[in-house]
Parts: sequence; structure tokens; C-alpha cells
Amino acid sequence: MKQVKRWITALCSVAVVVVLFFGLQRLVEPKYTDILEGNFTAEYYEETTDHDVIMVGDCEVYENFDPMYLWKNYGITSYIRGNAQQLTWQSYYMLEDTLRKEKPKVVLYNIQALTHGEPQREEYNRMTLDGMEWSKTKVDAIQASMCEGEKMLDYVFPLLRYHQRILELNKDDFTYYRTPRKVTHNGYYMRIDVLPVSESDVADPTWLLGEEEEPEPEEIIDDPWGDIEGADEELGEDAQIPQLAKDEGEPFGQYPLEYLDKIRELCAENDIQLILIKAPSLAPQWYESDNEQVVAYANKHNLPYINFYELLEETGIDYETDTYDGGLHMNLNGAQKLSEYIGNVLTEQYGVADHRDDPKLSAVYAEKLKFYEEMKKKQQEELDKYGEIRNY
Repeated sequence: MKQVKRWITALCSVAVVVVLFFGLQRLVEPKYTDILEGNFTAEYYEETTDHDVIMVGDCEVYENFDPMYLWKNYGITSYIRGNAQQLTWQSYYMLEDTLRKEKPKVVLYNIQALTHGEPQREEYNRMTLDGMEWSKTKVDAIQASMCEGEKMLDYVFPLLRYHQRILELNKDDFTYYRTPRKVTHNGYYMRIDVLPVSESDVADPTWLLGEEEEPEPEEIIDDPWGDIEGADEELGEDAQIPQLAKDEGEPFGQYPLEYLDKIRELCAENDIQLILIKAPSLAPQWYESDNEQVVAYANKHNLPYINFYELLEETGIDYETDTYDGGLHMNLNGAQKLSEYIGNVLTEQYGVADHRDDPKLSAVYAEKLKFYEEMKKKQQEELDKYGEIRNY
């Protein structure tokens, strides 16, 4: 009898330690009330319905396309699985994770991240990966993404990584202890404010929109023989000195291209139409050589590629009215213009269905639209009161 009591006492003690450990772990984990992007991944698991369209990529997706607009105007069910600086391999695993739960008809992948050939920063890894549900997919995603010095054990037990936050806890850590703050609309990050490119220095629009003055020759011409002593004598006075192109793009790395292949193959295996897209962000600059590589890849694999830089007139994008940060990302007005274009493509060219007559989906999206309209109203109230958006 005493031995049984000892076993019960030991088990209860272990249970208490485990509860305290995981309780403390949740408490010190970042709640991302200031850096809202850290909540994006986890919100997907709250979805109760499937989606015909899944978009994957970095901020050029989640800030530039509006699933609520697609629903209101086309009846398209869609979700954006994107994060800040979400790299190509992370987008692959986001898609693989999505296919554990549903099978969309169309996947849109924004190809900006192809310019990143290796893992970048732990902070971005954490914002993207911490919110994923545990599965082999998450393990593989972490292993593919870890920067030098990162450890798998820190992902398994976040308390090991965030324990120092015990001295930095604030009200938000308790408010959002159980449920993170909801910040997106099917993965879309809304901003209604406007910062024209002409009033900002965060992006240089001249590479896309042109410039009024002729650039100085040294800005576009370089002499590859510059420091070679005796080059004139060796080449001859009448020789044509080669000039380096203005284009500063580089060949995409093997790592992102391997994962682009994986995205393509995963879609093919599941009979999903893959569409490559490039949002019209002014920074970072999208070089002609970058674009040529995507065109070549799309042609080789018979994939559609929509380059929105070439559709500014057709979409009506205006960098004076349609961006909230000087051209890096679209505000709500700009996102709706891009969504209008993509909605037409999805319905007319790929037969994505209009579900607005479905009573179950209509009820779900009525609640989503309520939250959507409430956020628009609150952002406008902050603009009117402070002249800026502070909490969104």
C-alpha cells in the first residue's frame, strides 16, 4: 500500500512539474503584439472550411492580396500562408502542411524569395515556424531553415530560447496567454493608410517608373578593364571596351530552385494548378535578369507566370495612393486592385467556383467580413485621432 502511495505521489509530482514547465513556456513565448507577423502561421489552424485557392510566399503576398475581396466579389475561398521573409523552402513546407488538411484547386506562389539562396535570420525563422503545428513537416521545415547557432531543441522547447523574457513580461503576455491576438483576414494583413512614394525615401521607384533626369554615366557604365595596367595597348586604340550591364541581378541559388521544383512537383502530384506571381513592390528591386530566370523556368515547365510590374496600367496601381509604406507594399486600396485582377484570372481562366450561394460558407464568411469591417473602422479611427495607425 505504501509503495502504491509512493508511486502516486511520484506521478503527481511529475505531472505538476510538466504542467508548470509548459505553463511557463507558454508565458514566456512572444505574443507578437508589436510585431504582428509572428501570429500569422498559427491563425490558419483556426479555419473551419476548405479553400479553393492557397497563396504562399513572403510579405509580397500577405500585404498585397485580399481574400475577403475575392470572396465578396467572386465568391472565391482563399487563404494566404505567408510570413515575413518566408523563404522558398519555408513556402514549400507551408504548402505541404496545408495539404495535410485540405487540397486546393490552385496555388499561387510569389517568387521574390528565389533571390535568397540560404537561411537568413533566426527572428524570421521563429516568426514563420514557431506557430506551425507539430508534424514531420514542421521538423523538416526547421531543419531546412536553421541558421548557424540555432538548435532543434530550442524549437521543441521554446522555453530554452525565450527564458530571459521572464524578466520582460507585460500585460499582453497574460491577455494573450491562451489565444494569440487575431490579426489577419485569411492571412491578409490589412493597412488602410497611405504613404505615397513621392513622400518617402524607403523605396527608389526610378528603376520601374523611370526618372526625369538622365543618370550620370558612371551610374550605368563601368569599365571592366579599369585597373588592368596597359589595357589600351593590349586591346588597341580602336577596340570596343565592353560595358557591364546595369542589371545587378544574380543567378538564383540551387537551394531555392530545388524547393521551387518541390513546390511544382507537390502541386502536380495533387492535381493542383500552380501559378507563379510577382507582386509590384518597388523594393527590393526586381531585375530583368531575375525576371528572365522565372520566365525561362515557367516556359520550361509550362507554368503560368503573372508579373504585376507589367500590369500597372491594367490593374490601375498608383504608388501615390495604393501603398502605405512608400511603395514596398500595397494598402487596402492597392490590394483590392490586385485582387480584382487575380480574381478574374482565377474564375475566367481556371474555373475557380463562386461559392456565395453556399449557405454554410456564406455564414462563415459573414463573420469574417464582420471582423474585416471592424478592423477597417478601427484603423480609420486611429488615423483620425493620431494621424497614424498604431495598433495594427
